[in-house]
Amino acid sequence: MKDKNCIFCKIANGDIPVEPVWENDKVFAFKDANPQAPVHVLVVPKEHYASIKELDDKELMGELLNGVKLTAQKLGLSDYRTILNTGESAGQTVFHIHFHIMAGRDFTWPPG
Repeated sequence: MKDKNCIFCKIANGDIPVEPVWENDKVFAFKDANPQAPVHVLVVPKEHYASIKELDDKELMGELLNGVKLTAQKLGLSDYRTILNTGESAGQTVFHIHFHIMAGRDFTWPPG
């Protein structure tokens, strides 16, 4: 199901052009429009789920994680940070589940 007001659903439908990095029939990856690192890519399911709290499809969960791995491989990344924010206070600003892949600089811990 798509959410007609969701920016990532609009991207998945091709209504908003993005620079694609990788995709299959269920998941796609594209460069973040507001990068926070030299490499900043989002991995998103083509179907709408606001967050991981709504996603009960174990196969799609696997597709998302595999999409992270294959996207990182395609980009030639050996070290990278993978982020999944869940909820506003955790930093989620687009309510369509998505993983961030960030690389190209050192990261500190704890984040935020």
